[in-house]
Amino acid sequence: MIIAMRPLHNVNPKAQTPMLIVGLMSGTSADGIDAALCEISGEPPHLQARIVHGIAYPYPDGFQTRILTASQPDTGRVDELAKLHFAIAELFAKATLQVITESGNTPENVDLIGSHGQTFWHNVEPDGRVSATLQLTEAAILAERTGITTISNFRPRDIAAGGQGAPLTAYVDWLLLRHPTKWRAVQNIGGIGNVTFLPPLSDSTSQPVAFDTGPGNALIDSIITLLTDGAQAYDQNAALAKRGRIDEEWLQELLAHPYFKLKPPKTTGRELFSKAMAKSLIEEGQRRGDDSASILATITTLTAQSIVDAYSRFAPAQIEEVILGGGGRHNPVIVDLLRGILQPTPVMTHEDIGMDSDNKEALVFAVLAYETWHARPATLPALTGADHPVVLGQITPGDNYVDLIRRTWAAK
Repeated sequence: MIIAMRPLHNVNPKAQTPMLIVGLMSGTSADGIDAALCEISGEPPHLQARIVHGIAYPYPDGFQTRILTASQPDTGRVDELAKLHFAIAELFAKATLQVITESGNTPENVDLIGSHGQTFWHNVEPDGRVSATLQLTEAAILAERTGITTISNFRPRDIAAGGQGAPLTAYVDWLLLRHPTKWRAVQNIGGIGNVTFLPPLSDSTSQPVAFDTGPGNALIDSIITLLTDGAQAYDQNAALAKRGRIDEEWLQELLAHPYFKLKPPKTTGRELFSKAMAKSLIEEGQRRGDDSASILATITTLTAQSIVDAYSRFAPAQIEEVILGGGGRHNPVIVDLLRGILQPTPVMTHEDIGMDSDNKEALVFAVLAYETWHARPATLPALTGADHPVVLGQITPGDNYVDLIRRTWAAK
């Protein structure tokens, strides 16, 4: 199946030859790999991109638990991290080959791999500065197993330049998702929620704003896992949350968390909204007399309300459209709350504007790899807080490396 993005810019008559690039990522939920074969051409502001084929490649049974255990300071070990660095790469390589085969292509036809890898730790200091980040997935294995030149580890260069190293999706939102006349909020709800506020194409002076809004599915998933003793990894269709009562007094206390008041640019992760926090929330809810369904209803509402509060605090203009992506868009309680609170502002999905929500983030890393290969910055200081724009990522040569260099420079 070919899923084409709706182009928002005129086609550049001098556009570069299209490249086929596999984008790869696994989010903070660590439930599997998103892999998308993408066709990309042109250059900003006339960059064109479409998803040729995308897949969700699940991790083997028990692998998610292995990742989440290794990513916590009290249970992680250096030997396990080293093993996972290679083991995850083998799975990323299999996902790459599968998406290529299913698309009717061969590895010899693919130019690049753009791999975000698996986030293990994103260290945010009390003052909001990011001092370290760790994404595991050994790029050498990807290049060796596929023969394809691989670009990986995108976050550190932005952090080195004084930025947050996230949200990396925001630059691609800026390139591809601006409305001709309306301010948009592009809201991802993965393990962590993040938003990009996009000025319209008709506005040549306003800058975009991007940051993590707070917990997405992270606390919800951890709480349901703890409440069911591991029998459920997520609250499917918000079945348990729907049965609960929202503890309004507790919700207001939770919304007073210092992170929500921090001004952008800012990022967060499971380091803050952690399994330990989920355990303490269950204990606090039980102390208040809330049953399991009400605890989950309150924390699910926290995700939705923290998103709305972020818009109220930090949106640079009146938001006229909201576009939802990420796994949280399947949670009917979150979606209904957002639509109810934000009305009459329409709350849509990426499909409503011609993009595949499930493969959007994989597309992002294909685009970032494309920009890195052409030696162009793939972020804006307005988005991450960096001192200046930087070229992201690290290049690991594949069998096609020399030929790719020749073809790229011949086209210039």
